[in-house]
Amino acid sequence: MSLTAAEVAKILIVLTVFLLAAHLGAYVFARLRQPPVIGEIVGGLLLGPTALGLIAPSVAGWLIPPSGPTAHVLGAVYQLGTILMVFLAGLEMRQSSLGAERRTVLYTTVTGLMIPFAGGLAIAQAVDPEALVGPHGSAMSISLVLGLAIAVTSIPVISRIMMDLGIMDSLFARTVLTVAVVEDVLLYVVLAVILGLAHIQADTSYGLPALLPSDSIGWDVAYYVGASVLFFAVFLAGGRAVFQWLATGPLSALERRSPAAFRLVFLFALCLSCMGLGIDPIFGALTAGIAMAEKKDDGKTVSPGLSAVRGFSLAFFVPIYFALVGFRLDLVQNLDLVFFGQLFVLACVIKFGSVWVGARLAGKTPSWSTHFAVAMNARGGPGIVVASVTFGAGVINGQFFVALVLLSILTSQLAGAWLTRVLSKDPTFVSSDRPHVPEEALVGHQSLPGEPPSVTAVIPPETRSTPH
Repeated sequence: MSLTAAEVAKILIVLTVFLLAAHLGAYVFARLRQPPVIGEIVGGLLLGPTALGLIAPSVAGWLIPPSGPTAHVLGAVYQLGTILMVFLAGLEMRQSSLGAERRTVLYTTVTGLMIPFAGGLAIAQAVDPEALVGPHGSAMSISLVLGLAIAVTSIPVISRIMMDLGIMDSLFARTVLTVAVVEDVLLYVVLAVILGLAHIQADTSYGLPALLPSDSIGWDVAYYVGASVLFFAVFLAGGRAVFQWLATGPLSALERRSPAAFRLVFLFALCLSCMGLGIDPIFGALTAGIAMAEKKDDGKTVSPGLSAVRGFSLAFFVPIYFALVGFRLDLVQNLDLVFFGQLFVLACVIKFGSVWVGARLAGKTPSWSTHFAVAMNARGGPGIVVASVTFGAGVINGQFFVALVLLSILTSQLAGAWLTRVLSKDPTFVSSDRPHVPEEALVGHQSLPGEPPSVTAVIPPETRSTPH
């Protein structure tokens, strides 16, 4: 398909506008000590029906028309942004190793998953599913989405918060990330089931499920659970070995010529493998990220190929993805303040309570359990991915989509504000379980106006570059 010069020009203009809006929003929010991802969403929000759509609806409609080359290109960028966002989340899971606190990890993982899902089922029974369900959803899928929304924790966002606070090397931080990794891997399996059922409902199944006759929803659920668990088990256990074998064997020439291209080929191959099984490609992206994660204590990215993929993803695809999420938020038509307020309170109380109970059962003090539970409440990027993917698949409607995105944004802000306040009042909270930071390591740190010196200077800049 060839495009006219006018169509190409429009595509470039629209991409430039979204890229500028996303990065400017991220810059402003970073200066305000807020997660930059929220700024990217706000940048897109200002271009959508909530802001620009009210002032100049024709301009907002011109930015993303319902059809045509511009809509198709933005759709492709959005999908690639989703894949790369989940891939980056997989890279963050390199920090999942933990030599201690196994009891805490076990108890908080069990309670932090079982209680939220039970809460999601209870909430689904108390509300009218018809008010939340999309064209390809069902009462069962709404229950599962509610459970996901309550249970999910953002590894990238909470990592960034603890990096900025200078506590990333503490036992507290490593325990939070370990529990988040285990939870998120299991939650992605549930998301695979939800999306698989949506494809069945819409009669758009692809891959192996489209070839297998089935007239029972029970068999369909069993297939998606089994296929997802098997795929994760195989590639979580052997994905890194396969990656290294390809790098030194069949694809060694590509690895030498372009390390970034080799990593993209591996990423897309796992995404295609998932699609062959009828599973959403984002699960291939997650396992690819875990397989490529480089286990460095200081968080440095050694591989130039991985640095290139990460750098371009964070410069182009991921910001535009979050800006498009913001663009799709229609706060005028789809924001139900009563429903959102109820969801926000219930989600925070259930997640906080479940993690707090697990930490107390593991023998932790009430104050430690409280701080841990607040940190685990940050939903961030993964929460937004759950919202955008299920909305795109027609599982949930616009009202539920808006509520889930706002839930992810506000819980991330609250977690950052809470931990900042705790450390300002009690700097010794995590000092007992992290190495001493020498004063000379702080030399050369440039604080913002009015900002006290921070130990974040000891963290290499590249580890603080992932805004999500």
